[in-house]
Amino acid sequence: MINDPIADLLTRVRNANLRKLKSLTAPHSQVKEDITKILLDEGYILDFKVQGEGVNKEILIYLKYKGTQKVITGLKRISKPGLRVYQPADKLPRVLNGFGTAIISTSKGIMTADKARKAKLGGEVMAFVW
Repeated sequence: MINDPIADLLTRVRNANLRKLKSLTAPHSQVKEDITKILLDEGYILDFKVQGEGVNKEILIYLKYKGTQKVITGLKRISKPGLRVYQPADKLPRVLNGFGTAIISTSKGIMTADKARKAKLGGEVMAFVW
């Protein structure tokens, strides 16, 4: 049993990235799929697929590299089950002065901090990716 499935997904991506694997699998949930879509849209991964049916669904993630360099240099879980971190729209964090991405859970869904700022939505700061 996993207490924090989002941290589990980020750890799987971090570990696969450190070992320079081409792909990895993780158990599926809609939140994990939304986070993976953001990673794809922001250019951190090549692609992803949802495979399987029902309880046995998995997300297959294809990692991205530039030659021998890793595209994802860091992943950090911010809001945890024991300590939730919420920010209003005007105080959403910037990761590495705009070179990274903050993933925010808002009332309109999971999105990057830039999109949330433009939509004037605050929310839970889920993770940083750079």
